[in-house]
Amino acid sequence: MTTEKPVNTTNQRPAGMRAFTIVWFGQFISLIGTGMTQFAVALWAWQLTGQATALALVSFFTFGPMVLVSPLAGALVDRLDRKLVMMLSDLAAGLSTIILFALLLADHLEIWHLYAAGAFAGTFQAFQFPAYSAAVTTMIPKAQYGRAQAMLGLAESAARIFAPIAASALFAFIDLRGIMLIDIITFCFAILTLWFVYIPTPSRTETGAAAQGSLLQESLYGFRYILARPSLFGLQLVFLFGNWLATIAFELLPPMLLARTGGNELALGSVQSAMGIGGVVSGMVLTAWGGPRRRVNGVLIGWTISGFFMLLLGLAQVLPLWMLFGFAMLTSFPLVNASNQAIWQAKVAPDVQGRVFAIRALIAQATTPIGMLLAGPLADVVFEPAMQPGGALAGTFGPYVGTGPGAGMALIFIACGFCTALVGLSAYRFRAIREVEDILPDHDLAVEPAPV
Repeated sequence: MTTEKPVNTTNQRPAGMRAFTIVWFGQFISLIGTGMTQFAVALWAWQLTGQATALALVSFFTFGPMVLVSPLAGALVDRLDRKLVMMLSDLAAGLSTIILFALLLADHLEIWHLYAAGAFAGTFQAFQFPAYSAAVTTMIPKAQYGRAQAMLGLAESAARIFAPIAASALFAFIDLRGIMLIDIITFCFAILTLWFVYIPTPSRTETGAAAQGSLLQESLYGFRYILARPSLFGLQLVFLFGNWLATIAFELLPPMLLARTGGNELALGSVQSAMGIGGVVSGMVLTAWGGPRRRVNGVLIGWTISGFFMLLLGLAQVLPLWMLFGFAMLTSFPLVNASNQAIWQAKVAPDVQGRVFAIRALIAQATTPIGMLLAGPLADVVFEPAMQPGGALAGTFGPYVGTGPGAGMALIFIACGFCTALVGLSAYRFRAIREVEDILPDHDLAVEPAPV
């Protein structure tokens, strides 16, 4: 099968690693704007409702459509120009912010508007991950996959540093309106960088030719492809359970810290920035290093580390320890994501990556909306009342996490951390997972039979 990558014959636009770096920088700037808006919206919603459920529902209505639309998105990504798809998904996310900005200016913004805007943006974001991942595969050599993913993780982590600090510092002066305006400017910049570069169309492979069919058939192709390869399916099951647990915990992080600090947004911003620094440090190391030789170890050890420090973050009750354990927990995230992405980009032919990666994301994230729905009620209805002084669980767990506001959410954090670490360690028991890189050949070394 052919492994040649199309080249930029026009010599008019940046290509290769240079093009990737330009796009990476644009996405980094956009991530800062998006992170600032998410931070400010969380503060606004908490001030308005004082409930964890309201914050979790914003995430649910954003993420739910992403999961539902993923199969169709993957098929369309492989049919359409990937750069165009990436630009349109960025544009849709920006339009949702513009609509919220207009409602806020008219003093008509309500909580349900956040849900509707999130659903609109989430629908188009379903195209972003498969398009972006597949585009990177055609832009750079295979040896650079791990480093490129580390750079993407570095951008996300750096945004976690700057966005909370900037949003918390500016919120009192320019409030939500000014922060949304900054977000709108940053997404325009991201679209401009995409327009400026050359992104090749993948060469046709035998696997891709065999995968052609109706839009429905191509939407379902990713399921058949992954299920025919138990190693890839098993790897995604690790993310299925790990993401569910991590989602419950991370949805409760802002309300837990706000509740335990009396609504101190600076404390929340400090913890989130420390987490971002942890991701940046890890991302810088991975960018220089390129990641472990055995990528699967990066995935499984990374999940175990994140769960361990998630547990400790729940046990902590003071700002310095929240910052320390948050920093340590986030050092594992770039390792997990870069290692996993490198495995998939090496094993799956580029011209079917849109379809396969979309279903890969669906499997990994199928339980995430459930976690988002569970997080708020678990905190507001069950664990928070039980951890108030005299509550049903206060006597048993109070000596470890304290009692009062936020203690119930801290207990949930501990449980999720323990189970997350268990997921990472347990995966080593299965040969199909721990030897995934040996069992499956790279796409440019052997022709894989397409699943039927």
